[in-house]
Amino acid sequence: MQRYLGSRFYKLDSPAPMETLLIFALTGVAAGLLAGLFGVGGGLIMVPALAFVLPLQGVGADVVMQMSIGTSLAVISATSISSMLAHHRRGGVRWDLLRALAPGLAAGAVAGAFVAHALPGTVLQRIVGVGAILVAVQMFLDAKPASHRDVPGAAGLFGAGGVIGALSALIGIGGGALTVPFLSWRSVPIQQAVGTSAACGVPIAWFGAAGFVAAGWSVAGRPDFSAGYVALPAFAAIAVTSVLMAPVGARLAHALPPRALKRAFAGLLVLVGALLLIGRG
Repeated sequence: MQRYLGSRFYKLDSPAPMETLLIFALTGVAAGLLAGLFGVGGGLIMVPALAFVLPLQGVGADVVMQMSIGTSLAVISATSISSMLAHHRRGGVRWDLLRALAPGLAAGAVAGAFVAHALPGTVLQRIVGVGAILVAVQMFLDAKPASHRDVPGAAGLFGAGGVIGALSALIGIGGGALTVPFLSWRSVPIQQAVGTSAACGVPIAWFGAAGFVAAGWSVAGRPDFSAGYVALPAFAAIAVTSVLMAPVGARLAHALPPRALKRAFAGLLVLVGALLLIGRG
C-alpha cells in the first residue's frame, strides 16, 4: 500500500495483524509509563504514534488524524476513572468544582470532536503539533501560574470547562495540561488542582470519544473494526497495556530525578510536535 509522507507517496508493506497489535501494545506501554511518571494521560504520545501506524492499516489520509485523536480519547476514557479514584482516595478531588466544570467540559469535548471532523487532516495535524510544543514548553519551564483570583461562579466554570474540553478534544488529551494551570491560577491548592484535573479527564474523554464516534460513524476511509473515528483493536491493545504500565511509571517517578525526566520528556514532545508540523506538505 501507499503511505502519504510529506508531499510524496512511499510504498510500504502493511504489517501483519499480530505485528500491528504489537505496535499498539508498545504504544500503550509508553503511554502508561509516561502517565505514571509525569501524571499525563499519554494522549500526546498516542496520537502521533497512531498517526504513523494507522495508515499502514489502510486508513485514508483524510481521516487519519481524526482516527488517532478519537482512539486516544477512547483509551483515556478507559484509564481516567482509575486515576480519578486514586486521587479521590487521597482526598485530592474537589467534587464541587468538578460538578460545576463537568457540563462545560462535556459540551466542549463534543464540540471539539465535531470541529476536528470538519477540519482538513493537515490543519488538525498542525494543531496537535502546536499543542505538543506548548505542553513541552510548560513542562520544561515547570511553569506554575501564580494564584491571583478566586474560583469563579457557575457560569465562569462552565465557560472555562467549555474551552478546556474543546481544546483537549482537538488534540486528544485528558486536559491536565490546561486544567491544572487554570485551577492553580484560581487559587486551588496544587494537590487539589492535580486531583480535580484527573477527575475532569473523565467527562472530557468520555464525551470527546462519543463525539468522535458519532462524527465519524459513516465516514469513508476508516479501517475494519472501528466505531466512528475510534479504531477498536488499537483502543483495546493500548488501553490494556497502558493500565498495566502506569503503576510502573509511578514507582519510577519516585526513584528517578523528576526535573531531568520532565525536561527529557519535554524534548521528546518538541520533536514530536516538530514532526507533526512539517510531516505533511
